[in-house]
Amino acid sequence: MSSTSNSSIAKKARTRAEADFATWLMMAKLGGFDDLPSNAQGFLMNYRARLETMSEAESTALAVREVYSTYYSEMGGVGAAPEPKARTPTTEGKVVRFESGPKPQPGQSAAPHSTRPAIRKSLRAVLIFASLVALIVTYKFLMQ
Repeated sequence: MSSTSNSSIAKKARTRAEADFATWLMMAKLGGFDDLPSNAQGFLMNYRARLETMSEAESTALAVREVYSTYYSEMGGVGAAPEPKARTPTTEGKVVRFESGPKPQPGQSAAPHSTRPAIRKSLRAVLIFASLVALIVTYKFLMQ
């Protein structure tokens, strides 16, 4: 098998591993751990065990590397999965700044019972964001 073929497999395996791990992690955080495939549960259990001895970023990188190696072999890659090239940030020079909303008028104070609707609104925003992330990951996975 040529190195071009292996690098193509490596790129696809890496992209899929990153997307799948992010999806599995999100599903587990939302209470869907038992619904995940057994291999996904295994990767997440190893990830959680490592969190006790290393940072979240290190544990995530190692977990994605494990998933990537598995996918590389499953996709027909020969030998050990090559180390991926470091990615450059794609948002360079595209920083978006959000302006805060209107300031409350003096003399108007928030009532203590008004925190409950704020929690509901923030929960809705989190769920919408999670849904959008899942849709994007699914779209990228299906378009490969």
